[in-house]
Amino acid sequence: MILDTIARDVRRRLEQDRRERPMSLLERELAASEIPLYRFSAALRRPGLQIIAEIKRASPSAGDIRVNADVTAIAREYRSAGAAAISVLTERDHFKGHLHDLRQVAAQVPLPVLRKDFILDPYQILEARLSGASTYLLIISLLEPSILKDLLDYGRELGMTALVEVHDGHELEQALAQNARVIGINNRNLKTFEVDLDTSIDLRPEVPSDRLCVSESGIRNRTDLQRIADAGFDAVLIGEALMRDPESLLSKAGDSKSWNPSIRLAQAQFEPATQGDKPVERRSGDHSPSTSQTGEDA
Repeated sequence: MILDTIARDVRRRLEQDRRERPMSLLERELAASEIPLYRFSAALRRPGLQIIAEIKRASPSAGDIRVNADVTAIAREYRSAGAAAISVLTERDHFKGHLHDLRQVAAQVPLPVLRKDFILDPYQILEARLSGASTYLLIISLLEPSILKDLLDYGRELGMTALVEVHDGHELEQALAQNARVIGINNRNLKTFEVDLDTSIDLRPEVPSDRLCVSESGIRNRTDLQRIADAGFDAVLIGEALMRDPESLLSKAGDSKSWNPSIRLAQAQFEPATQGDKPVERRSGDHSPSTSQTGEDA
């Protein structure tokens, strides 16, 4: 199964990275750093359907998308178009990403940046924070409950809120049991790679109203966006559709005139996203919680 292969390769890379740069070294670097931390939850809580715009060079299901993409130029376009946050694929072997991409994006845009990867160890969360990420992805199907708890707790210590990804009711129960505050519902089955938008529609009513809810994968046109908005989601994560054809989300719906070449993410049928440019006052070297006892952003 491809997910098992990816996880095996991630573990191999992780062992190598830890030998070259021990976690104690990263901890010292973070303590001495001045890296802004942006409020991920606050960015998604603004009125209207928010968009997490993704930078993805390739994927096992789609193959090469834009392998030679200029990630800083894309990040600036996403920001100017109203993205609430930017997701960056950093997995090297199967998605052709890298932490360098995340560092470049975080240095260019005053928005929450999500490390999208197959995170299995606190080391990867520390890497993400040191690279400028304000949030990170946890995939329930990869993690035992005790490991999930440890990874959520470690991120909270750093002031970060995780996007916890589920695909079915059982995985959602596990996420809620660990008090995950931002739930991502992946429309893609990671075992078969089949995509079904009804996954989001069916699971959304099971997510408590005090949690933020993000629909992920398979959103390709304005009709899809409207379905997700009508279902009560706070945000969508869109990658391949934006990377392949920035104008596709509206042009397929017959309203391309309201888009410009630099990608209009905020449309008249949704509340426009204002720029959430102000970071929290706390910097990376200060690990005291800034907004709640859990250390997560409000």
